[in-house]
Amino acid sequence: MTAPVVAVVGGGQLARMMAPAATALGVHLRVLVESPTSSAAQVVVDAPVGSASDEAAITRLADGADALTFEHEHVPNALLDRLEAAGVAVHPDAAALVHAQDKIVMRTRLAALGVPVPAWAALSNAADLAAFLAEHDGVAVVKTSRGGYDGKGVRVVRAAGEVEDWFAAVADGTGVPLLAEEKVPFTRELAVLVARRPSGEIRTWPVVESVQRDGVCAEVVAPAPGLDPSTRAEALDVATRIAAGLGVTGVLAVELFEVADSAGGPPRVLVNELAMRPHNSGHWTIDGAVTSQFEQHLRAVLDLPLGDTSARAPWTVMANVLGSALPDPTDALADVATLDAGAKVHLYGKEVRAGRKLGHVNVSGDDLDDVRRRAVAAAAVLRGDASA
Repeated sequence: MTAPVVAVVGGGQLARMMAPAATALGVHLRVLVESPTSSAAQVVVDAPVGSASDEAAITRLADGADALTFEHEHVPNALLDRLEAAGVAVHPDAAALVHAQDKIVMRTRLAALGVPVPAWAALSNAADLAAFLAEHDGVAVVKTSRGGYDGKGVRVVRAAGEVEDWFAAVADGTGVPLLAEEKVPFTRELAVLVARRPSGEIRTWPVVESVQRDGVCAEVVAPAPGLDPSTRAEALDVATRIAAGLGVTGVLAVELFEVADSAGGPPRVLVNELAMRPHNSGHWTIDGAVTSQFEQHLRAVLDLPLGDTSARAPWTVMANVLGSALPDPTDALADVATLDAGAKVHLYGKEVRAGRKLGHVNVSGDDLDDVRRRAVAAAAVLRGDASA
């Protein structure tokens, strides 16, 4: 009997965290890594080096694989079209993935599906932005349609001149189209992870709260505390409608704004971003759910029955390790284990840089305040925070 082969484009921490799940399932994981020292290359035996834009490298990667999937969206759509035409099982396929690659395509399609999104407009020039600002109290969130992540490619502006360099780049062909969105007066950010397999089965995990600092996710609380039942139902419905409507295969992360209802009813949700792969908002599932997002993604792309997404404990908090004063966070493993035997540490094997995601800590338990305190404290130790 031959083990199924899943080929993954991208050698970062998401591919790295697929490895334990693949081993447990008996799946052969093959990962296209950016360098021999990439995060995934340190733990995956079958890790050829190549670029996500190199058609020959990806063709070799997919040769003999049962499924080709991704740990990031930065793969040319035309390349994926050609692979699909050649018979490669690409999951999610190019027609779905484009909605995570291009924010204008995504906003247009979600509006057609009747999914609630912020007010927005594609921008052809500074005059378009000036008109949008005039309609939205003089403030807008301007985004690059492709390539932005973790706060990059996003500016809050009050005058068209604040993105003059972006418009100039679009004009000379070095930039990508821009869009403007209303600055949403949200009360907090939520996220829903949903998995779908080609046969149509869909499963969701509990709605979580995502705590952002400087445009980067710092903590995730599962489930989102104090969430109104009707808001929870709307968030889950929105996520499943998107997964089905876009024909997604694999894990889909739907990032949401929770917004107060002007009529005094339960809070509403608006879709902020999509990611068609395992996602930072789902790292809590490794230790806090019956089936992790990484195992579920492998199940989905192989069209296997999906696993139970129930939480293992009343609360799980994930705290990211963003940068470190230590040469290597592994230097603090003994200190973390001494501090909290229940803290689950996940490090990514990355070189330390200021603000870089180096790993995360999961803590589960019955008391939210205690769980959160412990997760944050353990992450602080890995950052070399002397005050922790």
